Amino acid sequence: MLKNVDFDRFAFVSDFLPILQHYIGRVFVIKYGGSVMKDEFLKSKVIEDLSFLHLLGIKIILVHGGGPFINQWLTKLNIKPVFNQGIRVTDESTMEIVEMVLAGKVNKNLVDLLNNKGILSIGLSGKDSNLIVASSLFNSSENLVGKIDHINHQILKILLNNNYIPVIASIGSGLDGKTYNINADTVAGSLAESLQADKLILLTDTPGVMYDINDSSTLIKTLNVDDVQKLQKDLVISGGMIPKVECCIKALKANVKSTHIIDGKVQHALLYELLTLDRIGSMITL
Repeated sequence: MLKNVDFDRFAFVSDFLPILQHYIGRVFVIKYGGSVMKDEFLKSKVIEDLSFLHLLGIKIILVHGGGPFINQWLTKLNIKPVFNQGIRVTDESTMEIVEMVLAGKVNKNLVDLLNNKGILSIGLSGKDSNLIVASSLFNSSENLVGKIDHINHQILKILLNNNYIPVIASIGSGLDGKTYNINADTVAGSLAESLQADKLILLTDTPGVMYDINDSSTLIKTLNVDDVQKLQKDLVISGGMIPKVECCIKALKANVKSTHIIDGKVQHALLYELLTLDRIGSMITL
C-alpha cells in the first residue's frame, strides 16, 4: 500500500490524457527551420519534445529548412546570398551549397540527435525514393527554386509503420535531372496533404498570428479559414506570415485536420501546444 504519496502532483495527467488518447497512432508533420535552429539549447528541447511525442505513440515526420546555415556556407565560399521577395535566388552554384548543407550537415545533425535519444530516425531528402518530384517555380533554367509536382509517400508509410521518424530535407529532384530548392513550409504542407495527416505544425520565429506583430499579447489562438481571409484583407496577416497561413489553408482543404503556427523560441513549445488546453500558438481549422 502506498503511503504519503502526493497524488496532486500528477493531476496534470488527467488534463492531457484525453488529448493523448486521440493522438495515439496519428500522423503529425512538423516543420522546423529558421533562426530557431541556430540555438543549440532550444534545438535540444525540440529534440526532447519530438522524442517524447514519438514515445507516446504519435507518428512524426520532421521537415526542416536551414536558411541561416546556408547563408553561413555561402559567405565562407564568397558567394553572396541573393533574395527576391523573400525567396532565395538559387543558381547552380548556390544549389550545390543548399544540397550540401540541408541534406548533409543539417539533416544528419538532427538524425544524430534523435538517435542519441534512443529514437530510430532516418534522414531523407526529396531525392530519396522519388519522394518529391519538383520543377521550376519560375520556369527559368537559371533559378532552381522549385515547386512540388508529386509526392511519393510510400517510403514514409514504410518508415512510420516500422516506428521510425523520417527527417526530410526540403529539396527535390525534377524529371529534367535537376535538383530544386523548395520552401520547407511548402514541403511540410504537401507531405501532410499527401498523407492526410492529423496535424501540420510550423515551428517559426513568431508566436503565431497576431493582431499586432509587435505585441505578443494580441496572439489569435483559434482561427478558421474565413477568419484568415478577413485578416488578410485587413492586412493584419501580411509579409512572411502570408505563405505560412496559405500553406495551412491548402493543407486543411486536403483533409488535414488542423494546422498550427507556434513559436520555436519557447522551450517545449510543441508540448505546450499539443498537450495543454490553453496552447501557446495559433491553430487554424476549416
